[in-house]
Amino acid sequence: MKLQPDRIESTTVRAHGLGWLQIGDTTYRHSLLLCADGRIQPWDCAHHADIALPHFALLAAWQPELLLLGSGARLRFVAPALLRPLIDAGIGVETMDTQAAARTYNILAGEGRRVAAALLIEVP
Repeated sequence: MKLQPDRIESTTVRAHGLGWLQIGDTTYRHSLLLCADGRIQPWDCAHHADIALPHFALLAAWQPELLLLGSGARLRFVAPALLRPLIDAGIGVETMDTQAAARTYNILAGEGRRVAAALLIEVP
């Protein structure tokens, strides 16, 4: 049996709760874009209604094989037209609530997959 050490990446979500995520030793209370290659970037979406086409064009430029869209505290889908840049680039999209997206991101990034996550942390 071949054993491999777990991948510990700089973008691993170490903890999460309603309204926050912890990556490494830093706690974030705003929406984030993460990529398994180490990129962490603020995402200027405070509410689900703020999600717009330019957000997905930026993520398409990162060229992940899969984007996990964390839609906030509950599962909500975006209009299919907003996903056009990702579809045109051949990037898969999975939508789930933000906490589920963070957990799934960790698993896929730990497997060495080219995954990105757009994690919506809604502010009241």
